Amino acid sequence: MSSLKRLFQQTFIYGLATVLPRMLSFLLVPLYTDVLPVKEYGEVSIIFSWIVLFNVLLAYGMETAFFRFFHKEKDKGAVVSTSTISLIVSTLVFLVAAFGFRENLALISGIDIEYITYTILVLVLDALVIIPFAWLRANEQPMRYAIIKILNVVVNLGLNVFLLLLLPKLAKSGSDVWNHLYEPGNEIAYIFISMLIASVFTFLVMLPFYFKIRFSFNTKLWKEMIQYAYPVLFAGIAFAINETFDRILLDWLLPADIAEIEVGAYTACYKLAIFMTLFATAFRMGIEPFFFSQASNKNAPETYALITRYFVAFGSIILITVVVFSDLLKELLIRDPGYWEAMKIVPLILLANFCLGIYHNLSVWYKITDRTSFGAYISIVGAVITLVINFILIPKMSYMGSAIATVSAYGTMMLLSYILGQKYFPIPYNLKKMSLYFLGSILFSGLSFYVFSDNYFIKIGLWLGFIFLIFVNEKTALKLIILKK
Repeated sequence: MSSLKRLFQQTFIYGLATVLPRMLSFLLVPLYTDVLPVKEYGEVSIIFSWIVLFNVLLAYGMETAFFRFFHKEKDKGAVVSTSTISLIVSTLVFLVAAFGFRENLALISGIDIEYITYTILVLVLDALVIIPFAWLRANEQPMRYAIIKILNVVVNLGLNVFLLLLLPKLAKSGSDVWNHLYEPGNEIAYIFISMLIASVFTFLVMLPFYFKIRFSFNTKLWKEMIQYAYPVLFAGIAFAINETFDRILLDWLLPADIAEIEVGAYTACYKLAIFMTLFATAFRMGIEPFFFSQASNKNAPETYALITRYFVAFGSIILITVVVFSDLLKELLIRDPGYWEAMKIVPLILLANFCLGIYHNLSVWYKITDRTSFGAYISIVGAVITLVINFILIPKMSYMGSAIATVSAYGTMMLLSYILGQKYFPIPYNLKKMSLYFLGSILFSGLSFYVFSDNYFIKIGLWLGFIFLIFVNEKTALKLIILKK
């Protein structure tokens, strides 16, 4: 249990590094939905979707390969320097190519070339800090990692607030300085300028990393890392399709006069799933290095099973909590009623992200057995499901079709990972308890959202009853984790 306690301590810190920045970023949702019309918010969301895809391409699985080889190789310095040089070179190649084809990209995508320029620079800067951040995680420096991540978002949030809220008011005061800085109707550009300055700040903070490492390139090691990483790349591309490509497809498949409006409403309500995403991401960042470090332990399968059970238990509570209080959350975080028409997607998107979180926990088997190609295959299946269902349902059901596609894809990926994992690396999961929590949370959430949507007395009763169910089943194990020294 001592290793588990250390895991949860680190997960808590990584949680702060993930949850606080994303919560700060989430504060941008009411800001954007207040300042931007639904259509313009849809335009921003489409660009963000492309950023997610290109982030995956520029990382090309090297972060995961770094963790694997850092714990596997004796010469850790070679792993650090080889992966760093690889990303520097590939990022510079992308920078030159992207700037050379900016006008073509703007013509094909219909996105303003100014926004494309900002996006390219953000992508480059973010790619150059992938290995420095991975190095902090691998060397168990979660506090430093957390502080830098949080500062990045504080800078981004502060600039957004200044440029979108304060600067227009200052310009109205008549000062020549503020009038020179402020351009009415330039809100979207201000959003990307804020992102760019925050990325520059983070890069400068992480810059000393490049002066600490020895720059030597091990070709043999690099080939092994690439061989390990390329399935992760394909899995990442598939994940990007599953996670964000629905916005792009909505833009492509819906009539032009409503596409961006539908994307804006869908994206804003999708954000309510952030509570599940934050939990799953924080948990994954804590357990990924831990999974690798425990791989040689004879009790590793039992440990993995226990961790996954805890994830399902806590995830179930988050699912029903957000669903029960979704009406309150929408008024707090999405104040413009023009966005609320898409609230019906919230239970499906929460469930989809819950399935995704379980999938990441189940995926330990192919990572520690060096069968990362299976991760790519599973993710590709999910991406195919996403694309097919979106193409079929978007013209008929708009964003509701996208929500159905998302939960279908992640649910399938979860089941495939479990089935294949039990074949290649059997783990003794407690299916009885996990199924109870998972299916129980779906049932209670469905009743709360679709049957008793206007009766808070019953909804809160269902919520408290479910939490009591979890507590009764897990109180002994939780006490051991909390009290074990």
